[in-house]
Amino acid sequence: MFLCALGGVLVYNSPVMSLLRFLMLLSLVVWVGGLIFFAFVLAPTAFQALPNTHLAGNVVGRSLNKLHWIAIVSGIIFLISSLLYGYLTQGAAHLFAMRHILICLMLALTLFSQFWIIPRMDALRAQVGDFAAVPLTNPARVQFDALHVWSTRVEGAVLLLGLVAVYLTASALIER
Repeated sequence: MFLCALGGVLVYNSPVMSLLRFLMLLSLVVWVGGLIFFAFVLAPTAFQALPNTHLAGNVVGRSLNKLHWIAIVSGIIFLISSLLYGYLTQGAAHLFAMRHILICLMLALTLFSQFWIIPRMDALRAQVGDFAAVPLTNPARVQFDALHVWSTRVEGAVLLLGLVAVYLTASALIER
């Protein structure tokens, strides 16, 4: 592969650097865009268009599972690309750059949701079946609703952190 180097640092417009910037931005676009689509299009549409909340909840739950895996892969791609980009342009990976910290927080929250919140919600859903047929005071429903609140807060936090990460990444990619 063709590398343009000046004094041991890769030139900003080399193919390698362009690829790294592309991977960083693509991973953020996919992750944050997926969250926006999920929160503002998919979930509300499922609950409006499908005949019952049980069906809508199944669609939304399965979609969130897939979105989490996309997020995990995107976060890893971003971190690898961004660390390599920093190393090649500045001679140091800048492990504790704010954008890296935010991505790690986003990943931690996504993993928490995927492997702690969602499995508990799924277990309650399997135990109860259709929550629409269960009184609001049912202990399983109360627990499910509380987990749903936490799930919504976690996804909202990931989205806000992601928007800040997009801004910080765009700022960091200004040609030097």
